[in-house]
Amino acid sequence: MDELKSKFLGLINKQNRPIVPSMGLNPDLLNPVTSQSNSEVQSQTDYSTEDKAVPDQDILESIESIYYETDGSFNSCRYELNKLPYNLDCNEIEKYYNILKQQQRVVSKKVLQLILQKQSLCNREFDEILKIQDELQSVTEICQRGRADLNLAKTQFTTASLGILAHYRKRQIVKKLLNSLNTIKTLQRTGNRLEELMLEENYPGAISLLLECQNVAHTYKHFYCVAALSGKLHDVLEQAEQTLDLTLAKICRQFDEKTYSSVQMAYKLLGKTQSAIDQLHMHFTAAIHNTAFSVIHYYAGGDINRQYSQLCESISQENFIAVFTELSRALWKIIGSYYQVLNWHKVDMKNGEEMNKELESELYFNNEYIRQKLESGITRTWHDIEIKISTFLESTDMTSFKFEQVVQVLAIVNRLMEVGAELCESRSEHLQKSMRKQSLSYFSHYHASRLDELRIFLEHDGWELCPVKSTFVATQLQEFKSLGPSLINCKSLNNIDGLIINERDNSFKAGWLLNYLQSDISPFDIGLDEITDEDILMNVDGEPSEYFSEDSEDEGTEESKNVNNQIDCSRTFKKTCKPRHNEPMVTNTTLSVLRVCGKYLQMSRLLSSIAVTVIQNMIQFFELCLFSIHSFFASDLQITSDSLYSPKLKLTLARIKENLIIDESSKDCDGTKNKICAPQLSSTVNLFATDKLFGLNERVIGVESLIFLGQQYENLQSYLKQLIGNNSERGLLNQFYSQTIASAIDLRKPVYMTVISKAFNVANVLTLMNRVNWEVRDVMSQHSDYIDTILGEINLMAQHINQIKVVSLSVEVRNTLWENAAHLITHTLVEGFSNAKKCSNGGRALMQLDFTQLKSKYEMITSIRPMPHSEYVETYIKAYYIPENILEEWIKEHQEYSVKHLIGLISCVCQNNKKSRQRLISAIEEYRANR
Repeated sequence: MDELKSKFLGLINKQNRPIVPSMGLNPDLLNPVTSQSNSEVQSQTDYSTEDKAVPDQDILESIESIYYETDGSFNSCRYELNKLPYNLDCNEIEKYYNILKQQQRVVSKKVLQLILQKQSLCNREFDEILKIQDELQSVTEICQRGRADLNLAKTQFTTASLGILAHYRKRQIVKKLLNSLNTIKTLQRTGNRLEELMLEENYPGAISLLLECQNVAHTYKHFYCVAALSGKLHDVLEQAEQTLDLTLAKICRQFDEKTYSSVQMAYKLLGKTQSAIDQLHMHFTAAIHNTAFSVIHYYAGGDINRQYSQLCESISQENFIAVFTELSRALWKIIGSYYQVLNWHKVDMKNGEEMNKELESELYFNNEYIRQKLESGITRTWHDIEIKISTFLESTDMTSFKFEQVVQVLAIVNRLMEVGAELCESRSEHLQKSMRKQSLSYFSHYHASRLDELRIFLEHDGWELCPVKSTFVATQLQEFKSLGPSLINCKSLNNIDGLIINERDNSFKAGWLLNYLQSDISPFDIGLDEITDEDILMNVDGEPSEYFSEDSEDEGTEESKNVNNQIDCSRTFKKTCKPRHNEPMVTNTTLSVLRVCGKYLQMSRLLSSIAVTVIQNMIQFFELCLFSIHSFFASDLQITSDSLYSPKLKLTLARIKENLIIDESSKDCDGTKNKICAPQLSSTVNLFATDKLFGLNERVIGVESLIFLGQQYENLQSYLKQLIGNNSERGLLNQFYSQTIASAIDLRKPVYMTVISKAFNVANVLTLMNRVNWEVRDVMSQHSDYIDTILGEINLMAQHINQIKVVSLSVEVRNTLWENAAHLITHTLVEGFSNAKKCSNGGRALMQLDFTQLKSKYEMITSIRPMPHSEYVETYIKAYYIPENILEEWIKEHQEYSVKHLIGLISCVCQNNKKSRQRLISAIEEYRANR
């Protein structure tokens, strides 16, 4: 660089050197312009950037970037020369020279600083260089010794010895090559072995062999044939994975523990256990869809491209049960397989944790993923099954089905819901909703038909006893057989005397699911509700009765035929069978109601969501029987008395008439919905025959059969409460038992009073009592004639009651009859006593004598002590002895007597005091007006 600069300066000085004239003049004088320019150049040259304080960093940044190139091809001299202009200017060149020089100085300074900074590193590197130099020196010495040894070997060993070594080397190479060829040959034969293992379903062995072959192929990949074989092995591996996937799909329909264990082991070797579980769920979803579609299409036929719901609508009513059963069986296999898969993984994880107590984090998370996926997946799988079954159920109108068909459908649905509850604790809400909708639709139509059928039974019933055993209860009927286990579970029912329930094996108990999973039988292969013979009929002379009561499912003439057949059977029994004291009062209508209730309870047991509706309709049956029996046998009651009807009975009859019976006078058609016409008593029933006590047999059978029916309802109370649970309608059930059932016994009094009122000639007795002279002075020892008349009628009535053969009157019935008789007689006596205008002390004594005689004879004839309602007469007779001043207080306290009775009493007591008589009569009218 310095040489270049000196050449530049020499060239510049040569060109600008002034020509000195020969004369000794100053060159500046000769060339003033030139000298002026030289002075300027000199001044400019003297001006340098060195005099200015420019920072080193700025100078470094001003250096052109090309100077920093490291490729070695850069020529700085040529680069600067190329920058010179065509017309050279010395001042500019000098100025630029100073700049370059300053840049060089700064760069040198900077380089020196950097060298100083890196001096320690430089020293270390230099030490390394020295070490390398030493090592190179050692290598050189080794090479020299090796060459010397080789030269020695060359001179000392013969050519034959070297040939042996060469052959041995070739032998080793050939041997190695042979091993490689054998390995390649084995790889080529692996395909056949893989096929054998896959056919044997030894999937872990096949996958292990494949992975091993792949590793070997990777080792010998430098051979062209092995490279091609690697591709083939990859294809075989993909094919094996497809086979595993197909096997997983088969597992969804038929679980096999050995096969599934093999598949899972194979996926574990492949490192794809999580993806296998995901794929398994997809297969289960597809299996549910394909299985349901294939089952429905098999029965429906037609275009295979139709939707599942459209196929379901094509199923006929005749095939509905068969299709539903087959669909349930097919879907059971799928959900059962899923449950077994879940159990297999639980056992496998448990065994793995016991063997490896400290699980690796990767294995732990893998197990957790599988567990969560399977536990959540079983709920989704069951939901898919629910949707398929619900769609099938909703596609058919079941209102035209027979009751047995509906019960069978409910039984299948009930078992499906039990399966869902056992597998994944599902409430099967979709299934319940679908079946509830269908059941309510069917039940509304069915109940209207059964209610009308009950009306026909009531209208055709001859009110004669049916030949049932003395131990008969409702649960012995065939319709109640399937309810046996459920009724036993109610603790209160277990203590009921006479409750006979034939238990059948209940397969649905704890652990029942495992029993089905371990066998080839599904829960839908066995009888859903087994039909067994019932043994409720009483034998006649050792021969079984041919009577069998069963209501018809058909309408119209079939109902009438059934009713007539039952009536004929009952009449035959009536002629040939003697009554028994313990025989329950059961009629055709009673059995019909109990059978229908048994069927209703079957539906509510199988589908608890309709239990409220079922119980409401069962209540309507009893209410219709209660209202009908009252209208049949108490409508001809000849006397009126509020005491004959209890408040419960009054309220119950009014409520039934308003809610259940059609008002024929009303023109409101909407108000007759869910109501029924009041039944009419059969024309064959004669309630006017005097020799038969005005139909006492029929009346007793009607009332007592209703009470027996109420007792059967009472026996079912705990079960009905269990069915209805804590529903808001539970109050209706409590009201039914506390009012309606309880009022059935109260029906005895008005019905039996009807017979009593007709059997006793009240008008004749009152006429005889009006003829008696109650103003006698002396107490007579002989009672009045009307007492003999009353006793004669009592004796006649006792004879009629004792002559009853067909009906065995219970103690309660007899007591009610005689209590009604006493009620009528005592009120008749008070009525007759109140007709007396005047009464002496002797007349009062005669009244007491008459009643005492009647009471003693009554107790002797009826064996009822004391005589009912005797205080009613005795209190009235004693009132004749009460002084006038306290009579008003007595009248206030005894509101049981009518105004006429009290006025008659006052007239006799105050017959000589008109003022007191008028005052007391006014007090009576005032008291009664304020009541």
